Amino acid sequence: MDQLALIFALLLAAVIMAPVAGRLGLPSPVLMTLFGGVLALLPVVPEVEVPPDLILPLVLPPLLYAAAQRTSWRQFTANARPILLLAVALVFVTTAVVAVVADAVVPGLPLTAAVALGALVAPPDPVAATQVAARLGLPRRLVSILEGEGLFNDVTAITLYHVAIAAAVTGHFSLPEAAAELGLAAAVGVAVGLALGWAANRLMTFLDDVTLQIGLSLLVPFASYVLAEELLGSGVLAVLVTALFLASGRAVDADDVSGRLAGQTFWSVVDTLVTGVAFGLIGLELQPVLGAVGDRWRELLPATGFVVAAVVVVRLLWLLPASWLARRLHRRKDLDEDIPLSWRETTVVWWAGMRGVASVALALAVPLTVDGGAPFPERDAILFIAFAVVLATLVLQGLTLPWLVRRLHVRADTAAERELERQLALRCAKAAKRRLREIEAEEDLPEEISEALLRRAQDVGVRISPDLVDEERRDAHAQRVRRLKKIHRLQGELLSAARHEVLAARGEPGIDPEIVDRVLHRLDVRSFRGQ
Repeated sequence: MDQLALIFALLLAAVIMAPVAGRLGLPSPVLMTLFGGVLALLPVVPEVEVPPDLILPLVLPPLLYAAAQRTSWRQFTANARPILLLAVALVFVTTAVVAVVADAVVPGLPLTAAVALGALVAPPDPVAATQVAARLGLPRRLVSILEGEGLFNDVTAITLYHVAIAAAVTGHFSLPEAAAELGLAAAVGVAVGLALGWAANRLMTFLDDVTLQIGLSLLVPFASYVLAEELLGSGVLAVLVTALFLASGRAVDADDVSGRLAGQTFWSVVDTLVTGVAFGLIGLELQPVLGAVGDRWRELLPATGFVVAAVVVVRLLWLLPASWLARRLHRRKDLDEDIPLSWRETTVVWWAGMRGVASVALALAVPLTVDGGAPFPERDAILFIAFAVVLATLVLQGLTLPWLVRRLHVRADTAAERELERQLALRCAKAAKRRLREIEAEEDLPEEISEALLRRAQDVGVRISPDLVDEERRDAHAQRVRRLKKIHRLQGELLSAARHEVLAARGEPGIDPEIVDRVLHRLDVRSFRGQ
């Protein structure tokens, strides 16, 4: 098996593991990591040869871009304090504690290298946490916390990592220079993200073809990441800002139904495949890491236990007072932010802090040598400890999180979600009726058409939330919907017969397949638009 065949095997596994994970009630990132580990044991599977400096640029931009599209500027600004506490302050604290612990328990590890180790194991993985949280039916505010933390903690951790690596390689460290580098990286990342977001938005309006727009959306996160990195900025922050800009209202066309559905489908596919390959690579890289440390793994195992404990315990000790303080401020000032409302929810947020792709990519990117040609100090030990932290948190916490959620009875507030749906449905119906009145003022509509349109305007809201009408009208609406569904089903049968006839003609002599495809496309569009 060569490298290309291995990648295809991981892609196939990513597709298969999604339904398997759903049936088993387990997180698919955990299953893909275990699959990669088992695959690495097979003698026919080659050692993975992915250049470390390409892992972050190839994996993080699409994953972060896909995740950022599920949030908004308003949600970020409303949750700025919890995000800063988790994604910035907690990353700094975890980095410092892990650096002190590693410096004390790993012989020969200089402090700068220990800081690099702390930085690369500090950020919880945004993909693993949000995928697990989404499957468990957690309250939306907890998912928002995990998404916000996951999206922004990489920015802090990666910048800290680069500062520590530069100090270890050059042997020189200056606190003012490090602070200036952090500030510059953030400023350049935001500037590049806004510029690329604005430019991509203008190009989207220029490209009137859905295929071209989706193709541009695929290129944008990579361009944003690479450009920011070239300008000494934070590529991760640039991708996030670009994605948030494009996901905001100014970049969304409400009437672009086909483009929105196609884009959502496309990015769901990209998210599934890239996530699967990334976590599969974590399992595959385990064997080379073990081979690099050789018999030292027995010596490093106790030190690894201390680092894992530090990563897990620091998160808990930080979250307990931070959540308590957030709840007190929330009650006093009635702040519009998503916070854990009980110790049970705080426990779930704590245990959901799994490490993943970013930690592995940063570990693999540790340089082989320092200035002068000497080997990077304890590089093999850093890789071993980093992989152990990732596997311990990802597998142990990922597999036990569903049990913990059930045990603590943490569930989404479905009543509040239904009420929000009802309010949105009511706004939809009012907007449709308001537009109907405007049309009636502009055009002379027959009475029967006005009455039919009024019923349809009401149906807009009722289809979203049946609770908008009383039981009698609800029953009448249900009967009307059943009748329409039957008509649509029968019309679908007619269109299906037409499609079969067109496809049969495609193989007949003298038939131009391009014309057949054109006719078939028109039939498909008619079916998509409700026949």
